[in-house]
Amino acid sequence: MRHRRAGLHLSRTPAHRKALFCNMVAALLTYERIRTTDVKAKEVRRLAERAITWARRLGTVLTKKAEKRTDEEKARVVHATRMALRAIRDREAVLKLFEEIGPRYLTRHGGYTRIVKLGPRPGDAAPMALLELIPAEGGAEKPEPKQEKGKAKPKKEPAEKGKAKEEAGRPKKAASKAASPKAASPKAQVKKESAARAAKPSGATVRRAPRGKRGGGE
Repeated sequence: MRHRRAGLHLSRTPAHRKALFCNMVAALLTYERIRTTDVKAKEVRRLAERAITWARRLGTVLTKKAEKRTDEEKARVVHATRMALRAIRDREAVLKLFEEIGPRYLTRHGGYTRIVKLGPRPGDAAPMALLELIPAEGGAEKPEPKQEKGKAKPKKEPAEKGKAKEEAGRPKKAASKAASPKAASPKAQVKKESAARAAKPSGATVRRAPRGKRGGGE
């Protein structure tokens, strides 16, 4: 009988299986999402949630800076880190676990991951799944960008000042248009000349040269 022998063999030796699970848990904590077979996802989830629980049990100690922790709190952090390193052989993943992932689930007791089934894999039809960490409750709020002390906030001009500026600029354009009139067309010049001729008095006579001198001879 197979009593007290939890877990699946997955057709691998114990050393190979342990190394496989360590790498997959580290990848899950680093990228927060991995794509694998359904059977492997269920085995990795068990180890990943155990490691996250080690970080979550520290509570508010994770939110304190290293300089402000007491000797007892530092000992608790060291112990939890060593226990997490039993399942995760990547130190960068462990640091992320205690600095980012652990404080994210302080108010959540278990159930840090979820499995989404993706269907059969092309080729051997193995059932695939997506193992990912669930987001924090309420969503992570983005901090507002801090403003430098030396720089002051730019003041916004009211709408009335903007309208006054626009009105002040309009008459200048009209004056510039009046200062440079367009050249008169030839038809308009002809009309002006004809009107000037008609305005002359009717009694005025035009003097003509005598007939003998018109041709230049006597």
